[in-house]
Amino acid sequence: MSKGEQTRQAILGEAAQVFSISGYAGTSMDALTRATGLTKGGIYNHFGSKEALALEAFDFARQLIQERFNEIIQDRHHPIDRLMAVVLVFRSIIYDPLLQGGCPVLNTATEADDTNPALRERAQQASSQWRTFITQTVKQGIEEQQLQPETKPDMVATVLIATLEGAIMLSKLYGDLIYMDQAVEHLSCYVQSLGNESGSQRGSLNR
Repeated sequence: MSKGEQTRQAILGEAAQVFSISGYAGTSMDALTRATGLTKGGIYNHFGSKEALALEAFDFARQLIQERFNEIIQDRHHPIDRLMAVVLVFRSIIYDPLLQGGCPVLNTATEADDTNPALRERAQQASSQWRTFITQTVKQGIEEQQLQPETKPDMVATVLIATLEGAIMLSKLYGDLIYMDQAVEHLSCYVQSLGNESGSQRGSLNR
């Protein structure tokens, strides 16, 4: 990796934290220069605008989460184990010092709505990716008779994502990780309950 690319990645890492904590509108260029140790010109040398930096910082944070998910899901083939991987990666966000502001998708979706279409689209794409993974996992589990046939894929996706994002929000709001722990405990039981009685019941937080 060239020195220029190393600098660029360093900027993205610092900017992702600042945007995550302060939001797009609440982040000034002065805050970004303090975080990165660069001048405005130094930042603009790598990114043409604050919005361009925000978009790439979002992608940077999203990629961190995706890489963590890829690690967690390795060797997980049973649908219950794969659904629990989603729970585990969301739980890991709350403990990650690189994501001090919480989930970048939740933060971006809450702030951007209609005021920043580009960021809103990024958040939609990320959320849709999670929904697609969950629904496809459930459908495959039903087809393979590993999950109960009456299980509704879209409902499972909504329950998992909404509960986990809500738990992140509450944990950050009150500065107490008990909300995430409670959500994980509940979802662990919920995911296990989806298993077909004729199949093996799996899905452990320790797997």
